[in-house]
Amino acid sequence: MPLSRRLFFLAILAGLMIPGAVQVSAQPGAPIRLRVDASQAPMRIIHTEMTMPVRPGPLTLYYPKWIPGEHAPDGPTANLVGLKFTANGQSIPWRRDLLDMFKFHLTVPAGVSALNVKLDYIEPEAESGFSAGASATEKLVVISWNQDLLYPSGALAQQIIYDASLRLPAGWQFHTALPVASQSGDEIRFKPVALNRLVDSPVLAGQYTRAFNVTPPGDPIHHEIDVAADDPAALAMPPDIQKDFTNLVAQTGALFGTRHYRDYHFLLTLSDHVAHFGLEHHESDDSRAPLDSLINSQARQFLGLLLPHEFVHSWNGKFRRPADLSPPYYDMPQKTDLLWVYEGLTDYLGPLLAVRCGLWTPKQYRQYLALIAAELGPGRPGRTWRPLQDTADAAQILYFAPPEWTNWRRSTDFYEEGDLLWLDVNATIRRLTHGKKSLMSFCHLFYGGPNLGPQLKPYTFNDVVNALNQVAPYDWAGFFHHWLDSTSAAAPVAGVEAAGWKLVFTSEESRLEESEDERLHAADLSDSIGLIIGANGVVGDSVVGKPAYDAGISSGMRVVAVDGEAYTPDVLKDALASGSQPLSVLIENDDYYRTVTFNYQGGLQFPHLVREPGKRDVLDQIAKPLPVNAGEDQHWLYRGNGQ
Repeated sequence: MPLSRRLFFLAILAGLMIPGAVQVSAQPGAPIRLRVDASQAPMRIIHTEMTMPVRPGPLTLYYPKWIPGEHAPDGPTANLVGLKFTANGQSIPWRRDLLDMFKFHLTVPAGVSALNVKLDYIEPEAESGFSAGASATEKLVVISWNQDLLYPSGALAQQIIYDASLRLPAGWQFHTALPVASQSGDEIRFKPVALNRLVDSPVLAGQYTRAFNVTPPGDPIHHEIDVAADDPAALAMPPDIQKDFTNLVAQTGALFGTRHYRDYHFLLTLSDHVAHFGLEHHESDDSRAPLDSLINSQARQFLGLLLPHEFVHSWNGKFRRPADLSPPYYDMPQKTDLLWVYEGLTDYLGPLLAVRCGLWTPKQYRQYLALIAAELGPGRPGRTWRPLQDTADAAQILYFAPPEWTNWRRSTDFYEEGDLLWLDVNATIRRLTHGKKSLMSFCHLFYGGPNLGPQLKPYTFNDVVNALNQVAPYDWAGFFHHWLDSTSAAAPVAGVEAAGWKLVFTSEESRLEESEDERLHAADLSDSIGLIIGANGVVGDSVVGKPAYDAGISSGMRVVAVDGEAYTPDVLKDALASGSQPLSVLIENDDYYRTVTFNYQGGLQFPHLVREPGKRDVLDQIAKPLPVNAGEDQHWLYRGNGQ
């Protein structure tokens, strides 16, 4: 959006925040001294001291609530302990707001110009909860600055400046996108930075770390993968994988035509004792995976999904972000209705880049799309009442919903269905332009422009529609509403079919699905009898309307035996493959046992994509690597060839 409109937008947001707020008594523009001490990170406690320039009078301070990229008010305020305020050697009382648990009120005494703040952050052991999950082990820590600070009300995040430093355990190394001013021993001092940029720049530190250069030849912007692990043996990235990640960086340059950062750091944490997830940042990411993810070829498939996704967010989610997800405060509610663009398009581009750069094979990519198509249909009951749009609207509650009954509740499906939706967009652009343009044309237009470093350019639904109309005139608003408002139980495979493939089910389990079952000690039989069974036989989900559900098996029960034989995934699969009738299953439910029997003659059913006879293989064309090191005119020429 033009500069004048952007400033107008920010002014409106600021105006919305002012009513009811306590008048700020911090000194505007004066840096806040922030000293974070992570020297006791192995004990899972982080200490903070702040010195905040203030004026006498009422003061309201906030603990960040809406964490960028997490799309929910999930700032871990319950883990903030030891909070104390002092000035001129005197303690200052405070009180938490009765309606907003992230807000603290105090009165600065007369004659005070500097407020001292102390607080501790208790690192949790729970291996869930995004960045508020387990983030520290005996050998490493991820510092998310929003967990270790307070900020004054009444000023935009980009106007609040911090003079930040970090102390680490003796001998630990660190990696971050934050510019460093100086380092003395185990203490690092960073250059003064605005709050929004500080929160957007986590620090990865540990006893065992290693940096891998993944800058493509001739690229003037430095890229590296910074890894910290609980075991030094886990740091051994094979050279061919390093080459694939270098290709990933090159492919994003071709896809978007520009970058919007000074340099980029993939921050990769390898541990079996931290929360496993990925969180986007503008010049880095916070990606966490099992310890063996680099050295185990099967586990590396997950990295091929995780790192490209978070990297794409530098363009889609950080540089371009829905206006309703772009408030200038961390305590202002956000609207998540456009997450099918923010996350959905990213979820489509991430795996596509994985296959283009070599991290995945084309076959693995097709298997991935088949699994998603099957997960969303046919016959998945949640689609008959909750449209895709509501999975985005309700994201802040769905992110933390329990996994049981996902088939009936639906989850944050704007990720997975986004893969299919944006494949349909790509195929439609190619059809409308007779192969002369593609989704890359939209990416160049919507995410392009000069590299001015990290910046934010908000957008609306109409901005997306207008950009697509510049690429290929069409009723794009109607196209999207058809996807977003549908309550059809049919699988949303229009894009797959437009790309020359179709979804089928056979008795052969794909290697991707088989390896996932092996890794989790699970059995996904959702497309046959309708059960997803986790470790120890516990039913994770039972599909409403499928044979197992109709026989009385539901989430939380445990499968004990099948046809008189102790349950294992293979025992149940063998029974289904043999077609034995009736199938007898002993289940345990709240310490009670009962046997259920049901007739099922469909055998094992697993999803696959197969070629549609007589149709052009557009999917194969889409998955081919883009040419790199080409000028802008050559990129447009390549789009003219439909790639």
